[in-house]
Amino acid sequence: MTEEERRLVDLLASMEEDEALALANKMLLQDHANPMRVLDLCRMAMDMVGKRFEEGEYFLPELVLAGEMLDQVSAVAKPLIDQKDEGARRKLGKVLIGTVHGDLHDIGKNIVTFMLDINGFEVKDIGVDVPVRTFIEEINSFQPDVVGLSGFLTLAFDSMKETISAFEKEGVRGQFKVMIGGGQIDETVRAYTGADAFGVNAVEAVNLCRKWLEAA
Repeated sequence: MTEEERRLVDLLASMEEDEALALANKMLLQDHANPMRVLDLCRMAMDMVGKRFEEGEYFLPELVLAGEMLDQVSAVAKPLIDQKDEGARRKLGKVLIGTVHGDLHDIGKNIVTFMLDINGFEVKDIGVDVPVRTFIEEINSFQPDVVGLSGFLTLAFDSMKETISAFEKEGVRGQFKVMIGGGQIDETVRAYTGADAFGVNAVEAVNLCRKWLEAA
């Protein structure tokens, strides 16, 4: 890792928004750095942010800011990837992700979507407060390998259970794996909802998807 790359990771992870975005833009637009490399540096920074959140050093405002910085770097980097080598990038599999009905939080979901995307998955993010019927319709059209249900509030647990039960009633539950994630989710919640697994952070979500698709 070069000194400049290390500095970008540190600035992003330390929430130095103005300096981090200025450096990322310089690397992408002036120095013509590989956009996938810059996004990978963002991934490293998000790993650090996630650890600091889990350890109680960072809180929700830091996650919100991290998500906003990711969006801004991605907005510059992704068109450059599209120009360069999007056609050559082999997709590992398809992931449909959304926040369940009754919950409007999207920070964690957005970071998971970003991480899956830069790790080679084809991701369709269908937003927040997603009704059960919308999940079913999107599953039928997108044909995902994995469905991710996100929820930060405790009331989301019932929505997740209801959504997964609907997959079974529709006869589609066996076509894909279901992972859940959010603020208060643990093994007890996973068992209650009927999901296949839960991810405590974006890195674990990527690892779960990779493990499932390699085993398929």
